[in-house]
Amino acid sequence: MRVKDYYALTKPGIIYGNVMTATAGYLLASRLYIHFELFVATLAGTSIVIASACVINNYIDRNIDKKMARTKKRALVTGLIPAKNAIVFAVVLAFVGFFLLAAYTNFLVTIVGAVAFVVYVVLYGISKRRSVHGTIVGSFSGAAPVLAGYLAARGHFDSGALIVFLILVVWQMSHFYAIAMYRFDDYRAAKIPVLPVKKGMQTTKIQILLYVIGFMVSCALLTIYDYTGYTYLVVMLLFGLAWLRYAMKGFGAVDDSRWARKMFLLSLIGILALSIMMPLGTILP
Repeated sequence: MRVKDYYALTKPGIIYGNVMTATAGYLLASRLYIHFELFVATLAGTSIVIASACVINNYIDRNIDKKMARTKKRALVTGLIPAKNAIVFAVVLAFVGFFLLAAYTNFLVTIVGAVAFVVYVVLYGISKRRSVHGTIVGSFSGAAPVLAGYLAARGHFDSGALIVFLILVVWQMSHFYAIAMYRFDDYRAAKIPVLPVKKGMQTTKIQILLYVIGFMVSCALLTIYDYTGYTYLVVMLLFGLAWLRYAMKGFGAVDDSRWARKMFLLSLIGILALSIMMPLGTILP
């Protein structure tokens, strides 16, 4: 047994990205004030709950993963980690994560964590095998960390909570569809009905374009509702226009996979910019 194999089972890249958005949500709601114990408990509890969900997802998907080039060497596929060990690991992580949320944050954060856990493990696990709409289901759980961070600092649900959740949902749709395009062969081999496989590249490009527009509109709502200043708005709209311009180029792309990979990279730049500008937007004009 190697610790790094169990660590990989938690999908650390997903955890790091969600820690970033949870931090941004917290700092937006708190206007850059940090209550150390609450902040650490929120990030730690959220991260560990996500880790548990990812381990279970790896367990559920082990038969699918063996059919995909990028996942066929995962520890549960190769047998490096026994399936029962993964389940025990996931249960321990879930217990620790939810304990931290329940004991040191607030009821809303704990509920968001629990709902997101069920949506990702159960609803997304089922829907992604049966429908192109599995991506939409997955986006709701993926938007939970920014909401959890916001609610931890704010202590109640308000329009800001709804807006940050909406931003992350629409961002993820363009992000995930770009992944589905450049990983087309993997998804087709595993018979996962993602949009490009079922509806084709052109339909997926149209959806990506629409969700990029949705991202720009939802980002603007934070300024419209006076949560951030105009500096934030200008930065995010400039990025949005650049992303939109490249999305439109997709309709004339010769190599769809190459175009989709760049759209994916642009989505990462976008979420980084958002995570920086949302907190700074509370103090900048």
